[in-house]
Amino acid sequence: MGKAATESIGEVLAVRNTHVRLSGSIDHENITHFRWVEEESSKTGSIAKASLVEWIDIQGGRAYVGSPNGRADVGVIRPQGRVPYLRTYADGEWNNNLLSLPRF
Repeated sequence: MGKAATESIGEVLAVRNTHVRLSGSIDHENITHFRWVEEESSKTGSIAKASLVEWIDIQGGRAYVGSPNGRADVGVIRPQGRVPYLRTYADGEWNNNLLSLPRF
């Protein structure tokens, strides 16, 4: 297995989210952390929601759920007056793929 990293995805361009950690009810806004793997290097790690939001928004990183051939991209949702959170987007619709991931 690859090298594990926490709170830093670094120069990787795309990661596949593999697990989520929730605090509270089962809702996208309650996902607090993500586990990820970078397919080409097998690098793995975990990251807090706020850090993943920043990595996608500011650093231009890409995250997805599924396989490289059949995947749902992860995007940032910014509800007015609330903390940004992440959801998957596929086939022209926001969906619940993140909530289907195993917990850690």
